[in-house]
Amino acid sequence: MSATLGTAAPRATRAAATRPGLVLAICCTSLFLVTVDGSIVHVALPSIQRDLGGGLNGLQWVVDGYLMVMASLLVLAGSVADRLGRRRVFVTGLVVFAASSLLCGLATSLPVLVAARVVQGVGAAMLNPVALSIIVGAYPDVRRRARAIGVWSAVSGLGTAAGPPIGGLVVELGGWRWIFLLTVPVAAVALALTTRFIPESRSLLPRPADPLGQALLTAFVAGLVFALIEGPHRGWTAPVVLVVVGTALSLGLFVRHGLRHPAPLIDPRLFRARGLPVAVASAIGGFACFGGTLFALSLTLQSGSGYDALAAGLMVLPLGLAALATSPWVGPLVGRGHARLCLALAGLLLSASAGGLAVVLGDGSPRPSVPLLVAVLVVFGVGFGLLNPPVTATAIAGLPPDRSGVAGAIASTSRQLGLALGVALAGTLVTAQRAGSPGWLVWAGLAAGGSVVVLAAGWRRRSRSRSRSRSRSR
Repeated sequence: MSATLGTAAPRATRAAATRPGLVLAICCTSLFLVTVDGSIVHVALPSIQRDLGGGLNGLQWVVDGYLMVMASLLVLAGSVADRLGRRRVFVTGLVVFAASSLLCGLATSLPVLVAARVVQGVGAAMLNPVALSIIVGAYPDVRRRARAIGVWSAVSGLGTAAGPPIGGLVVELGGWRWIFLLTVPVAAVALALTTRFIPESRSLLPRPADPLGQALLTAFVAGLVFALIEGPHRGWTAPVVLVVVGTALSLGLFVRHGLRHPAPLIDPRLFRARGLPVAVASAIGGFACFGGTLFALSLTLQSGSGYDALAAGLMVLPLGLAALATSPWVGPLVGRGHARLCLALAGLLLSASAGGLAVVLGDGSPRPSVPLLVAVLVVFGVGFGLLNPPVTATAIAGLPPDRSGVAGAIASTSRQLGLALGVALAGTLVTAQRAGSPGWLVWAGLAAGGSVVVLAAGWRRRSRSRSRSRSRSR
């Protein structure tokens, strides 16, 4: 056994040096699995409810159990991989992801499915940031590395675009369980290729562990999502109110701990940089609008308008394709210093298209005009495509190079948190709509996420104006 491992490591090192494209393909496969599993499940929710029962809050947990855990553990997974070995953590993530996907496909009740999705989120957290670190190590040349990271980003958009139509096709042909079961052989192939072709690597200066900071961050994210999902169903009584108080306390303690710890999980002082608060607000607002729209759109098209899963998935496809087509030309704009403009346009388009969905879909009972729906979703996709690159660029702006990795991890965490909050918010608004509130309430609430992006972009401009006026006065 040891001899086999001893020969595998040099072989993997040679493969990474001579065939970095293979390493990139393996890592992009893992990213595709993670992003597809974040979007594919939306179109299967009505089928899951018919088979396993449960209410709207149960469906929200099917989506958010995965996103919530991934958002909590992304920073930890990156630091653990730097310390223990990136390939080791990546392999562990693939095993956990494949095993939990199998459990999802075999789930006999909604609580079992939610529990399996939580474990799946743990595996996804091990794959996403670690794979990017592996890619960076496989491409020592800066230009080739930039192209590889561009491919990595494009695969993320591809996974988002492919999720709903693939999910609709799979649900119609084999049932919702297969959206999870088909993940298992793909992960198994990626696992075999990883052990053969990806070398082990570690950071020369790994960050020390911060278990208390991780526990407080997890408590904050979980409490926030729990309150938004369960509050409308349980009522804002003692259990939910206690969770809200605990969530606020966790956030306060997390900030206090970060200011005192010598190497915290997330250093609150980083938010003194001009760009990071803007990036976090934009990521949370924009991705909340996106995640909530996917959730509400799938339920509206299938439960309200009577489309099957395949038709609903195909109707969402223009959104993902527009985002995928927009992303490549956003990067050069951001590189020329137009990140704020891209963020402002993204927020405006997201808000406007959410308002358009309110007009096109109404309360969800009639079948919408398909050309109008496609046009609105294309606008939404363009707005979403404009959002992602400037979020990353703004997060690392104004920070020293040795902090750029942490800033990028914070931005990724904010994206996942935004997705989770968007699903929770959409479910809350759908519940209010079913209780007699107007049908446009859901889309108006989601449009607020785009408004957050616009406000964040404007705040960044004012901050620049103030700093310039101060420097002139001096």
